[in-house]
Amino acid sequence: MAAVAAGFAGVERRAGLVIGVLPCGEGDPRCAPPAGYPNPWVEIAIATHLPHSGELGTQLTSRNHLNVLSSDALVALPGGAGTASETLLAVRYGRPTAAWLEHPDELPGLAPGVPVVRSLAEVERFLRAAVPVLG
Repeated sequence: MAAVAAGFAGVERRAGLVIGVLPCGEGDPRCAPPAGYPNPWVEIAIATHLPHSGELGTQLTSRNHLNVLSSDALVALPGGAGTASETLLAVRYGRPTAAWLEHPDELPGLAPGVPVVRSLAEVERFLRAAVPVLG
């Protein structure tokens, strides 16, 4: 996610801020985020008490719920178990979701029914259709 944050932070005249939803270090009574959080491009850091992600990303103790529920639409990129669990939650919560991949194998565990888009133009069409204010 650091690469996405860096890319967005570098956009001139961008509309929006880089927001990071931080996990709590597991077993840390102070709920300090693990090393590396937030990444240097995060402009608004939201601390949570939620330690889980990755393979535990659909658990109630995962910050992925906040990531999905605070989104109008999601575009999944190649990734691992955390990204796959966010697509599962997006389907569960009815959030419009697409995966920007060359091939579905780039995201093992991609939620069934999530369409794969293969170009930036397709991503743009998806977002304009999913988020009326962008239309």
